[in-house]
Amino acid sequence: MKIAKGHCLCGSVKVSFPIEKEVFDACHCGMCRKWGGGPGLTVETGGKAKFEGEEFISVYDSSDWAQRGFCKQCGTHLFYRMKKGNFCNVPLGLLEQSEDLKFHVQIYTDCKPKNYSFADKTLKMTEAEVIAMFTGN
Repeated sequence: MKIAKGHCLCGSVKVSFPIEKEVFDACHCGMCRKWGGGPGLTVETGGKAKFEGEEFISVYDSSDWAQRGFCKQCGTHLFYRMKKGNFCNVPLGLLEQSEDLKFHVQIYTDCKPKNYSFADKTLKMTEAEVIAMFTGN
């Protein structure tokens, strides 16, 4: 199994995790777009991400169910994770090597602005479909 490795801009925080699926996803929700200035391109860690330099990680409770982490030194986005369970994504751009990963799914597609579009053929899920997937409703 491949091990993904990455770090923030200043190198204070490092991350590694086994890649279970060689894919990345895009989130078009308003919160991801506001946080990153565009759609969130992320890789699922399977809850197995190991961070070095934890003293440089700041965590923001972005909702009742999730948190976003960033480097206190340089501001690099480090993760989006659920407060309950093991779900954790890291930004695609954080990884040292990501060229072999395939674009898999776009979520919150009904929230995506009309001023951009990806040409890749992917699975597409609406906000309601994503919420149902995570909550079982």
